[in-house]
Amino acid sequence: MWLDNVWFGLFVAIVAGYLVLDGFDLGVGILLPFVARYDRERRLVLNSIGPIWDGNEVWLVVAGGVLFAAFPFVYAALLSGFYWAIMLLLIGLILRAVAIEFRSKRESRAWRTTWDHVFFVSSLALAILLGVAFGNIVSGVPLNGSGQVVIGNLLNVLHPFALLFGVVTAAMLTLYGAVFLDLKTDAAVEARARRAMAPLAVAFVLLAVAAVIWMAIARYEIPESYRAHAWLLVAPAAAVVAAVVAGVSMLRDREVTAFFWAAATIVLLLVSLAAGLYPSLLISNIDARFSMTVSNASAATSTLGVMLVIAVIGLPFVFLYTAGVQYLFRGKVTLTADSY
Repeated sequence: MWLDNVWFGLFVAIVAGYLVLDGFDLGVGILLPFVARYDRERRLVLNSIGPIWDGNEVWLVVAGGVLFAAFPFVYAALLSGFYWAIMLLLIGLILRAVAIEFRSKRESRAWRTTWDHVFFVSSLALAILLGVAFGNIVSGVPLNGSGQVVIGNLLNVLHPFALLFGVVTAAMLTLYGAVFLDLKTDAAVEARARRAMAPLAVAFVLLAVAAVIWMAIARYEIPESYRAHAWLLVAPAAAVVAAVVAGVSMLRDREVTAFFWAAATIVLLLVSLAAGLYPSLLISNIDARFSMTVSNASAATSTLGVMLVIAVIGLPFVFLYTAGVQYLFRGKVTLTADSY
């Protein structure tokens, strides 16, 4: 049982790592048309994530690998039931990478503008799709007694609550991207990113409050868990505190501090969701008895034990790589003659 819980915690931590590291990449992509008006400014924005975006996406691959190995029944249910949604997610990831790599291959203005638009649309779509995925997990899915998610078609995934969660996630990551650009750029781009923070913060707070109210009225599992175990409120309370500290730091021009606390807010919000869902991994809205939990959906104990040994050996290298890249490319971005 303890191995099941350890892997649940590790999975949440890895997903949090992806949201923290690739989250600002998505936010930067969404902000690109609004904070960069000229080709040089767009190149500056892209260079702010240029050395790190592909490494950040490794965390999504790791999360998928952990889900496959530690909770194979959940992995199978999600991939079969959400097939088209996952295909859209993969297409978005591919287009986003292609846009970054292809943009500089030609000097044509139309060529670069096209790939800038592709980068924006794919980043926005990815942010919304991630939120839609979280929204479906929170609200529950049509999981039957055979462990199959019977969705029917893509529109059933895009129900109103899931779309609201998608917009909340997009607003959160866009705000996070603005904080990152404030940290990494200067001059006009930095000024526009700073001006975008206040309206984005207001939009995120209002949308997040609407999502919480919806969850409470619909009596989803998360608010019910918080009613039964009041001590769980520590996590969302800490998220609110982190968000306030991040906001104060932004107002005081403490860029590094603001970025740290913005990242902490995202982590604590994910922890709040995970704590409210535990021990559920995939909630059935057909019958609660069909829900997949940490205990009934995990791999064999021997598999989890071997995986834990591999994780203890391998994860430190991933952390070192991530920390090393962030350290090497710290500071404001500058353009040279070879930057294009």
